[in-house]
Amino acid sequence: MKRQTNLLSNIDWIAVTLYLILIAFGWLNIFAVNYNPDDGSFFRLDHRYTMQLVWIFVSMFFILLIFVIDSRFFSFVAYPAYGFGIFLLLVVLIIGTAIHSSRSWIVLGPISIQPSEFAKLATILAIAKYLSGYNFKITRVKNVLVALLFVFFPPLLVMLQPDFGSTLVYGSLLIVLYREGLPGEILLFLVVMAVIFLLTLILSQFVVLLILVSTAILVYTLIRKRLNTLLIIMLLTGVLTAVVSLLVAFQLFPNNKYLILLLITGIMCVVALSYAFRKKSRELFIVVLLLIASVGFTYSVDYVFHNVMKEHQRHRVNVMLGLESDPYGYEYNVRQSKIAIGSGGFTGKGFMQGTQTKFQFVPEQSTDFIFCTVGEEWGFLGSTGLIVVYISLLIRLIILAERQRAKFGRIYGYGVISVLLFHFAVNIGMTVGLFPVIGIPLPFLSYGGSSLLAFTIMLFIFIRLDASRKTYLL
Repeated sequence: MKRQTNLLSNIDWIAVTLYLILIAFGWLNIFAVNYNPDDGSFFRLDHRYTMQLVWIFVSMFFILLIFVIDSRFFSFVAYPAYGFGIFLLLVVLIIGTAIHSSRSWIVLGPISIQPSEFAKLATILAIAKYLSGYNFKITRVKNVLVALLFVFFPPLLVMLQPDFGSTLVYGSLLIVLYREGLPGEILLFLVVMAVIFLLTLILSQFVVLLILVSTAILVYTLIRKRLNTLLIIMLLTGVLTAVVSLLVAFQLFPNNKYLILLLITGIMCVVALSYAFRKKSRELFIVVLLLIASVGFTYSVDYVFHNVMKEHQRHRVNVMLGLESDPYGYEYNVRQSKIAIGSGGFTGKGFMQGTQTKFQFVPEQSTDFIFCTVGEEWGFLGSTGLIVVYISLLIRLIILAERQRAKFGRIYGYGVISVLLFHFAVNIGMTVGLFPVIGIPLPFLSYGGSSLLAFTIMLFIFIRLDASRKTYLL
């Protein structure tokens, strides 16, 4: 049913104002980084600040276009947009141009387009469309699996570029599933997988496997609340250890402590599963399956880390985790970024007065490390002000999402919030050394036409949906 309303009066001008503050402040910092009075005319397109201004005007055109289009169009086009996004991700693998070791760009004359930025938008639309379906229930396993397929298929293609940073962004969309009723146990399982992921990078495979086996035994013992269960498991482990030790002594098995523990774990899992089937023990069956999945996950993490990730990505992760020290190599960017931010002091050195900024000490300072320019030239006050504006925008979007009458609008809104939150937290975190440098932009501030346009369209589709929430009573 349609109700006549004044669209202009229903636009959330608070969110629009916060957006305008961010893009204006972002352009000022890009100008501060790149301006040189000896470079000639301001309007030359080879200047980054000029090109960013062009992209701002292009974004404004798309904002107007979004408000001209009927709000129901975005739900209608969700699946075609997702398919087109997948198509672009496949195309970039074939004809894409490699920049900074990643084949992530399609170059069309003077314009470079990064499909992964627009694929995020398409994925949010598709998730919102699927989860808002008439017969959708998050409690059904089939529905959860399909939703996860929507979320994680695009990053598999992005990983092939490879673009590790953009791949991780898609994981933030799990927040959307949780908001729509995804069981807390599944979210807990994903958190545990994240912990195992970090342990695999920090500790040896043997220690991680020992932790996993011990945890599984302890969890099952606590569930059953029987001490004799623990004693039986310890006795079985001792017998298996003795048998394997004999095999090693007679050189019938490699003298490798990880392989020995893996063999013992495998035998125990087979015995435990047989017992679970015979006694119909659901708890034991689940614990053993989770243990097997966790062990397989640690192996896959180790394989991906050493065989899929590029050398510079491995070094960045190791530096962030404190496993390596490379102050003049992979650690250089972050060290210089910290120096720039710290040198700004409380009030900053002033607009266009940053020495780290003007002398280009920080690589990629107008893209991934734009926040260090803010810290140097605007100081603690400017940095805090920027963070307050970002948090205010996110809180405002949460308010808008919760007041939606249609599920599509609410789900889409939380998708936008999740992606913006991830970019905001991780980008600022990596400039101060809290996260590894994974090469993702700071929304609305970093230089880049693809990211600015994609984030703008992403945000204003939601503002458009919110503006028409009283027009179509769905």
